[in-house]
Amino acid sequence: MMEYGCIGKKLGHSFSKEIHNALTDYTYELCEIPEENLDEFMVKRDFKAINVTIPYKEKVIPHLVFISDEAKQIGAVNTIVNKNGVLYGYNTDFYGMKMLIEKAGIDIKNKTVAILGSGGTSKTANAVAEFLGAKVVYKVSRNTKDDFISYDELYNISDNIEVIINTTPVGMYPDIYNSAVDVKRFKNLSGVVDAVYNPLRSKIVSDALSLQVKAVGGLYMLVAQAAAAVEKFIETDVSEKEIERVYNTLLKSKENIVLIGMPSCGKTTIGNILAEKLSREFFDSDNLVATTENTTIPEIFKTKGEDYFRNKETEAIFTLSKNNSCIISTGGGAVLSKKNIDLLKENGKVIFLDRPLEMLITTSDRPLSSNREDLEKRYNERYNLYREYADVVIDASGSIENVVNQILKVTI
Repeated sequence: MMEYGCIGKKLGHSFSKEIHNALTDYTYELCEIPEENLDEFMVKRDFKAINVTIPYKEKVIPHLVFISDEAKQIGAVNTIVNKNGVLYGYNTDFYGMKMLIEKAGIDIKNKTVAILGSGGTSKTANAVAEFLGAKVVYKVSRNTKDDFISYDELYNISDNIEVIINTTPVGMYPDIYNSAVDVKRFKNLSGVVDAVYNPLRSKIVSDALSLQVKAVGGLYMLVAQAAAAVEKFIETDVSEKEIERVYNTLLKSKENIVLIGMPSCGKTTIGNILAEKLSREFFDSDNLVATTENTTIPEIFKTKGEDYFRNKETEAIFTLSKNNSCIISTGGGAVLSKKNIDLLKENGKVIFLDRPLEMLITTSDRPLSSNREDLEKRYNERYNLYREYADVVIDASGSIENVVNQILKVTI
């Protein structure tokens, strides 16, 4: 018997187990169920309480004897409690999404809102938008039906849209760096909310932030709705302070630490030390390229050229960016591609190791900085990019120990 857990079709991306384990002390399991087995699972009712995720938030409803008012209004259930064989359904996503929007400081009152997607979370977003006083709500889907509009129709009214809420799985792990819409086409956008929480900062969120638009991913929503579910599961109270604690702990534990900076600034050495201290895996994008190509970086530059290397570098960064809880060291020229930075920021905090030019050294195995003149040229070309793209700038002129301690202060 599964006492407590989460059911869904695919749960490899889920953080729910970790969140529930942090909020309480019961055993919580992730249970992937094929669609053809859902009815059998629900009829057996072999659980105390469960969360329900994609694509079953609507499909479980016929098995419930009681459905809360908010779940009825939304038309979706994400929390089920088994009370002596009778199944009670609730929707705690409403509470989670409302808290997410309020925490992000995104004002919906009297705004025109576009909700992307047509599943259970879309219904929740619609209910929250109405509750928060949205002026107009457009529901958007690839398959237009009832009161939904198409994405082409959405773009036709793009100047009217002030807030976008994404409830589709587009951009979710493992298919990162995709976005349901191009936010650059919405000229009067003031806020973007994405229910996707893995990656931590999806492409639609990154794109909005680059336009100076308030934007937030779904991790806080996930923690808040889990807290509300815990209250239903075991009839207890979970404070907002506890929600904040679990959210911050989870964010820091999941976020990659990404090191950028000039060759010889200490990225590899410091990365390895951080990995050991934090019990995390260490990855080097240059090493991944060399391993994949089965040769050295200088040989790639010599035989295939810099453009070829840069393409392979982006492929390596795309692969590494899907990870959570890792230390990632990048090549000195990774900042030359904005896409590389966008990928690294999906799950990572980017830290620039700012080592003064006079302290950098040249080595023959670095194709673009093998002599002093080339090193200074690269430094002048890249320095402003390092500072622009960094979430944190660390003074790397001191000892290795000092640099490591500075990074630990801003990441744990």
